[in-house]
Amino acid sequence: MSKPLIAVTMGDPTGIGPEIIANALSRPEITCRCRMLVIGDVGAMERGIATVGAQLRVTPLSHGLPPAEPSTGIVYLRPLSRLDAADLAFGKPTPATGEAMYDYITEAARLCITGEAAAMATAPINKEALNCAGHKYPGHTELLAELTGTGEFVMMLAGDRLRVTLVTIHEALKNVPQLVTFDKVLSTIRITCRDVDRYFRKNPRIAVLALNPHCGEGGLFGDEENRVIKPAVEAARREGINCVGPLSADTLFHFAVEGGYDAVVCMYHDQGLIPLKLLHFEDGVNVTLGLPIIRTSVDHGTAYDLAGSGKASDASMAAAIRMAAEMADVRDGAKFVAGGEKS
Repeated sequence: MSKPLIAVTMGDPTGIGPEIIANALSRPEITCRCRMLVIGDVGAMERGIATVGAQLRVTPLSHGLPPAEPSTGIVYLRPLSRLDAADLAFGKPTPATGEAMYDYITEAARLCITGEAAAMATAPINKEALNCAGHKYPGHTELLAELTGTGEFVMMLAGDRLRVTLVTIHEALKNVPQLVTFDKVLSTIRITCRDVDRYFRKNPRIAVLALNPHCGEGGLFGDEENRVIKPAVEAARREGINCVGPLSADTLFHFAVEGGYDAVVCMYHDQGLIPLKLLHFEDGVNVTLGLPIIRTSVDHGTAYDLAGSGKASDASMAAAIRMAAEMADVRDGAKFVAGGEKS
């Protein structure tokens, strides 16, 4: 069986994307695991390679795909932009780079939808530049949902020790309680269970968190637990989903990290992201669940303060590519052994 092909988008060419891709593609544990096609800009990629001092050279592929047995030290790249020097100043994205980011994402999605690529892994983008180019999306996830015709999706952040999914994502805290609805909680539990079961562990054990401290303390600190979250958990259990909750967030993560749960459904962004990044600051991976394609991403931003320095860690980029390849292998035929872990 040939190695899965991962479409790796460059993200913002003025950020750390080209550098972390260059370093990730220099890792033998990554190159032996999958084939990669970078979607981006030749000039930006060559600059990223030179910045980190990687022993790589770029081979443009305007058409076709990398060979089944890629040559060592070659970055196969689909050139979708030819940005001028004025558009490549570190940390200074422009509408032209915003348009390029959009093109990289849509091409990688197309390759996955047609089956030419097994999965996509994305480097960080600048959302302001994306919008300045006329593409009004909050980020990757909403664009990919539109491209794939997906109505319901879930953000999961994952590492080897912890997986968290979010009922609400980038919302002001004052708006969260009204957005934590029965339908939204139940949908998040369903998608989390389905895709964790599909890609990571059979019959996953799902913990569902409370919104309020101490699970609302019997209504003293809020009633969302009894009014919304508990009914959603009970409905999910009637469907056969192995989930429990609502559980208090201040103690649950200890048991999750000890192996008691395979994923934790969190009510809002920081409730899940603080513990995840405490454990996986360097190597956390953002996975979009619910899509008909596999999409992983770094769990950090463009890091303009590090762009051009060669000092940015590629751990999350490498982990995102590795996880995309592992998920593709499971989807395309890898078996599960006793205990639920994939072989």
